[in-house]
Amino acid sequence: MPTKVLFGAGQLQNLHNETMPGKKALIVTSNGQSTKRYGYLAAVEKELDQAGVEHVLYDEVRPNPTSKNVMDGAGRARHEGCDFVVALGGGSVMDASKCIALMMVNDGDLWDYAFSARGGHKPFANPSAPLIAITTSAGTGSEVDMFSVISNDELQEKTGVFDISMFPTISVVDSNLMMSVPPKFTAYQGMDAFYHAAESVINTKEHPMGEMFALKAIELIAANLPKAYKDGSDREARSNMALANSLAGYYMLCTSQHTMEHVMGSYHPELPHGAGLIMISHEYFDFFAQRKAAEEPMIKMARAMGVENPTSGKDFIAALDRLIAAVDCSQLKMSDYGITRDELKTWPAHIHEVLGGDIEADPVHMTDADYLGIYERSFK
Repeated sequence: MPTKVLFGAGQLQNLHNETMPGKKALIVTSNGQSTKRYGYLAAVEKELDQAGVEHVLYDEVRPNPTSKNVMDGAGRARHEGCDFVVALGGGSVMDASKCIALMMVNDGDLWDYAFSARGGHKPFANPSAPLIAITTSAGTGSEVDMFSVISNDELQEKTGVFDISMFPTISVVDSNLMMSVPPKFTAYQGMDAFYHAAESVINTKEHPMGEMFALKAIELIAANLPKAYKDGSDREARSNMALANSLAGYYMLCTSQHTMEHVMGSYHPELPHGAGLIMISHEYFDFFAQRKAAEEPMIKMARAMGVENPTSGKDFIAALDRLIAAVDCSQLKMSDYGITRDELKTWPAHIHEVLGGDIEADPVHMTDADYLGIYERSFK
């Protein structure tokens, strides 16, 4: 893993001591106000000033970032003469920033290179410009991987974009920057990290190092996410969630659950990624538990979640349901985000067209009828 991680409460204040990867930075943030309101942006600007680095701001990244966000940001970086990118935000900002850093040094449009059905599938001619990732959420693990997820509203595609050069040069995982995340998004982001780990454990291509990191992440999330949700000022819980998030990100091997959610988000960009995952997760994991297709991995996960003497995958399902209930997400409804039951039948075909997880690494092979069944049983 090539990324140097500054981990721990207060670590942002040490950024200026690091060797900066360029002379002028494009600072990328969301189109919201939280990074400014809570002083995070000012703190980052101070660090860059102390390091002798010029900087300009691009603050237009939306949730579920788009290819237009990326190309607008890359154009701004070129126009301003920036030679590296600083991402300040959650997963959406880090994902967009990775692609901005890529496209500020590559020609054409991002979708010329996308791996989706209607993407151009071109190889990148040039490696990414350097990136410093400063995460303000405990959810995506994007600060320690080379992956990004970008939407194309015109084509209704949401897919992965990645290249080995997209690993951040430096990442800051400072739980002080996560204290202000509202309870609802603390839950959504924390459960996203949980599923990164849980999908990795059941993944047929998992390896011992990845399983070790994933099980520790699951243990930390089960013990700390309810605490961070109920009391956002709980510094220990926030710190443990920050650790879990990064651990789950290091060796992330997602299965078809993430692909299924990316299809949902392709058609309903206002659906928070973590919320979509929660909506389908009981039926998704229970599909394997009913078939006893991942008994040993699920028993390991149940044990990590504090279940004494688990004996089957159903023990993991029960623990998962308890965790979802503990963060008040049991009643999330697809219909609240404009999803209709009729459209579900059109979704399975798109699972083969978008990138999210490895659909060939599920514990058992899943058919389009299986995917549809999970969607339909999850619908509320």
